[in-house]
Amino acid sequence: MISASIKAPVTKVVTPLCRWLLKVGVSANLLSAIGGVGASLSAIIFFSHGIYFWGMVITLFFILFDLLDGTLARMSETGGSKWGALLDSTLDRISDAAVLGSVAYFLMKSHDRLVPVLIIALVAGGLVSYIKARAEGLGIPCNGGLAERTDRLIIIFVALGFAGLGVPYVLAVGAWLLAVASVYTVCERLAIVYRATLKV
Repeated sequence: MISASIKAPVTKVVTPLCRWLLKVGVSANLLSAIGGVGASLSAIIFFSHGIYFWGMVITLFFILFDLLDGTLARMSETGGSKWGALLDSTLDRISDAAVLGSVAYFLMKSHDRLVPVLIIALVAGGLVSYIKARAEGLGIPCNGGLAERTDRLIIIFVALGFAGLGVPYVLAVGAWLLAVASVYTVCERLAIVYRATLKV
């Protein structure tokens, strides 16, 4: 929902930067690699030690590369490639898992009850992407839903940022909201595919 509303203004902002990156020879695949590896490593380093605020800032910096690589690929002469799309999607899944997995790892040390909630959010978030990819492999468009990747990242990073600033209960609220929204989106996408198969 949020990702659809901010896509157009964000594209306008990043387009000039992408033009400059193309001129200096930076490829979309390089940006994907920097963003994915950087986000994963920073999440593991910071979140697994409970350093939420600075972890959020640095990890988000690398995740923002994801705003650039897609636009850069579309603006390039080749218009992107199947390998680039697969690389970007794979790195997105790895970085998402690194964020939630690292937070869960830190909370596990104190036997926090949020750990199962974060695991549910992690699994459901992966299923949201998997259902779309599998559906499109079957020739069925499967876009939209309550919480796409951008929406899910906003929820968890806002929660982590405020938790890092000492706001009580905000991480719990964010984790539960993320888990519920992710599970709901899984159901939405399953319903989209099911309805599409009935029309065949």
